[in-house]
Amino acid sequence: MTRTIVESKTKTAIIGFDQPFCVIGERINPTGRKKLAAELEAGDFSTVESDAVAQVMAGATVLDINAGVVYNSNPNPNETEPPLMRKMIELVQGLVDVPLCIDSSVPAALEAGLQACEGRPLLNSVTGEEDRLEFVLPLVKKYNVPVVAISNDDTGISEDPDVRFAVAKKIVERAADFGIPAHDIVVDPLVMPIGAMATAGNQVFTLVRRLREELGVNTTCGASNISFGLPNRHGINNAFLPMAMGAGMTSAIMNPVALPVTQKAIAEKKAEIEAAGLVLPPDMDDETFVTLFGLGSTKPRPGKEMEAIRAANLLTNNDPHGGAWISFNKPAGEQGGEARGSGRRAGGRRRRA
Repeated sequence: MTRTIVESKTKTAIIGFDQPFCVIGERINPTGRKKLAAELEAGDFSTVESDAVAQVMAGATVLDINAGVVYNSNPNPNETEPPLMRKMIELVQGLVDVPLCIDSSVPAALEAGLQACEGRPLLNSVTGEEDRLEFVLPLVKKYNVPVVAISNDDTGISEDPDVRFAVAKKIVERAADFGIPAHDIVVDPLVMPIGAMATAGNQVFTLVRRLREELGVNTTCGASNISFGLPNRHGINNAFLPMAMGAGMTSAIMNPVALPVTQKAIAEKKAEIEAAGLVLPPDMDDETFVTLFGLGSTKPRPGKEMEAIRAANLLTNNDPHGGAWISFNKPAGEQGGEARGSGRRAGGRRRRA
């Protein structure tokens, strides 16, 4: 069986066909998050800290670290991203003990991340583009790390799944020329939005089967791409992930956290209830209120996608005897409840000098 080993200083994550699905938490990424981008430029890492802990508590197996913010004060990412990547990695691995995924399109930032990372991180990513192959594959070999291989090349992203398979095969073969084994290649076959391409789901399921059977590699994807632009995205994601797992997908880059209910949403619901003539107890706190009316929680918690993944692990016998499923479903506060467990290292927060 193909197994990709990713390690922190103290913990090992195994991506494999016979392993529980590997959840790579995507939240530490300023792309599309203006507030986080502004914080990072100002040297404020509070959101990075809270996102790291929340994702591990929700069940993330690996954390993706992306430092791709374009500073207003300096728009050159080749200068700003390497030191930021190093700082973020040092901070996160001082807070949680899961392995990390170094995510960047800037070559110097990838190497800065590799130098800062303890253990054996996952590198994200290499493509079939010639310049990318020539820079990233030597790094993979030098640091002996696994790498995400994205199925696009100099011609762009093809809508033809056979072309995307051919690009993945090319990357695996070129990696072999550098002495990099197939088990250290995690292929991202590229999930297209189902709203734009009706065959996107079937395409990726077919691709994943071929990648497993013909190339013997593990696979990953940006899971939320499948639902882009559609209503009730969580509903689509919840169906997609177990189906992808059934086809042989072994990991996904995704958000494991159901974000807290906002004060705006609470106020709107209370106004709706008052308009209906209902009177709420004056001492009802917000958490009780949102729970009672099915809004979710005021605190970060595992998302519904995590529930679907845990159930699929159980149904595919990658959760023998159901121990992880039972632990996941224990009420908050019960000893051993994985979904509520802390991601912090024993002894509290560790900071570097």
